[in-house]
Amino acid sequence: MSFEELRNEVCQPRSAETVDIRERLYLRGFNKNRSQSNVLRRADAISELFICHKKHVYKNDLILGSIRGKYGDSFDLPADCEYAGLRHFGNGFDHYASNYQEFLARGIDGNVSIIHSSMKKFEGHKDRIDFLTAAERTMNAMSTVFEQYADEAERMGLQRQAEDCRYVAHNAPKTFRQALQLVFITHILFHYERRYAMAFGRLDQYLYPFYTNDINNGTLTPEDAEEIIASALYKIHELTVLDGYDDVCNIAIGGVKPCDGSDATNELSYLILNAVNKCHVPGPNLSARINKGTPQKFIDECLKVIGTGLGYPALMNDDANIPALYRYGIYSLEDCRNYCMVGCIENFIQGNQPPWSDGRYNSPKYLEYALTNGKCMLKGNVEGLQTGEAEDFNTMDEFVDAVEKQMRYGAKIYVDGIHRSYNIKADDYQQPFLSCFCNCCLERGLDINLGGAKYPSAHGACCMGVATIADSLAAIEKLVFIEKKMTLAHMRDVLMANFEGYDEEYRLMLDCPKYGNNDDFVDKWAVWFVDKHVEIFDEYRTSDGGPVYIAIASNTANIYAGACIGASPDGRKARAEVSDAASPMHGMDKNGPTATFLSLSKPDYTKSATGTVINQKYPPSMFTEDDKRQKLGALIRVYFNRGGQEVQINSVSRDVLKDAMDNPSKYGSLVVRVSGFSAYYTRLDRSVQEDILKRTEHTSI
Repeated sequence: MSFEELRNEVCQPRSAETVDIRERLYLRGFNKNRSQSNVLRRADAISELFICHKKHVYKNDLILGSIRGKYGDSFDLPADCEYAGLRHFGNGFDHYASNYQEFLARGIDGNVSIIHSSMKKFEGHKDRIDFLTAAERTMNAMSTVFEQYADEAERMGLQRQAEDCRYVAHNAPKTFRQALQLVFITHILFHYERRYAMAFGRLDQYLYPFYTNDINNGTLTPEDAEEIIASALYKIHELTVLDGYDDVCNIAIGGVKPCDGSDATNELSYLILNAVNKCHVPGPNLSARINKGTPQKFIDECLKVIGTGLGYPALMNDDANIPALYRYGIYSLEDCRNYCMVGCIENFIQGNQPPWSDGRYNSPKYLEYALTNGKCMLKGNVEGLQTGEAEDFNTMDEFVDAVEKQMRYGAKIYVDGIHRSYNIKADDYQQPFLSCFCNCCLERGLDINLGGAKYPSAHGACCMGVATIADSLAAIEKLVFIEKKMTLAHMRDVLMANFEGYDEEYRLMLDCPKYGNNDDFVDKWAVWFVDKHVEIFDEYRTSDGGPVYIAIASNTANIYAGACIGASPDGRKARAEVSDAASPMHGMDKNGPTATFLSLSKPDYTKSATGTVINQKYPPSMFTEDDKRQKLGALIRVYFNRGGQEVQINSVSRDVLKDAMDNPSKYGSLVVRVSGFSAYYTRLDRSVQEDILKRTEHTSI
């Protein structure tokens, strides 16, 4: 039994004759007893889904759990079958990190005990009793799943795995293997519910007591633990094998202790890092929390893994993220210190708030509206506010005020869209299984989205194009209001023409200062960008009264965001991509990585609770040569000490990326960091490949 043999098993394709039966199973359960309340019908649907799929066990499994059971033979449903409907990412369905620490302490039957206590407390309250009854049914179904896995493991001769599964079917785990087993099948069951990007949270923290206990009593070695972790996590790759796309299930390692804020990096942090490197696939999405007490060795080990080409872990700065969360005044300091990431880089209070949601806010479009009195350059129709013609602005302050008004107008439309997404009959969309993994839900007898969670929901407005706006405002300030080389009206006309016939003006705009070169003249507009977006979105709340964070992030949306925008004053042509996330515009950070990091650390990211995405690119030699790697690690430490929030790095050379575009068959396993997640390069859309290729490659420090 070995990891390599398990890898070969996992990579076997499914039979083409099978179909995904999850929805059919769910609907069959939902329609079993239509006289019940909706939440009880959903509990029956979940039970049917969990119990009735085949439990697939690999010959080389160390930790059981597989999504292969979602594929089976098709079957018909009654003609009058009533469809249940589900929540989605936009209104509280997935992108969630469970309260695994508490769940491991009490186990499945511990949850059932809380449910029974709450039933006594809420006797006579039908809605709450129905919710609690539904939650208990899903816990019972979960226990059955573990028993079924144990039966199948025994049939295959995997006695130890069977014993662990049978034990945690009811009891809180005692060993490292049992704890990871309970967590992993929980994660698998979320997938059966069709949830995506379900985070593992601070895996190195909540598994550490089990690890140290087993190490001390001689029943586990570090090498064993690494192999067990890798064997479990590699099965996340099943989704890629079976369905052709990756799951972005984030794992946080490192960070600080909730109780006192001291460094929490431990032996398991390193083992998880090694295990994920051993898997060497795009998922899971690994994030390393860095603080002032983090050992430099840990940063160096992270860089070694990044240098293999994986592009992760992403590096997160506790000293920016914790204050960013705490400033809202609704989270305890201990919970802020215990944050993790869901999805790409989204900061989340693990097990204490409803599922995450976010969206894209196309900031540069509002600068366009300010130039055109609300008109879209590409369509010619009025879409924004009428804040004045370009001829009417006599000062930079007047123009910036118009940009702000356009941004506020867009923010209201954006937040109205969030609220519309939640405009559902919430009682009919309860989630009794998920609620069992959120603190306070069972005690309150309330669904995770109906006031059960300790804290309200949070939404992230991902504000795009910081460099596009900073560079554009710097060009306007320099060329129009300082040097007076053109009027704002003439600049508008040049942009409307997409620079055609205006070669000199195009050159002047391109030659203006650019964000990412430690030039305060332009960098101050990036500071303004962050401060202004925080100020605007701080005025809004989610449907249940939670905060609307901002993120300076885009994933690959900077491409389609740019496709909606005409030419901009930074020299960007119409429909070209806007700047990538919180990074400088491609190729415009020309003074080396130190200057770039100095620029990137000027905005106050203790205000940006969602997080930022900073994409950097270095050649492989930066990671394979010890002195270069150590210089990079020291530079990142300085960047974080100055307030930088996040950085993620590609270590695949430009030549390799170009060759992979031309000869994809040679590079089927090439993994790159995209933006907040890693992916197989040759499977990305051509526009995304080109966007990655354009990023500045820093060759020295």
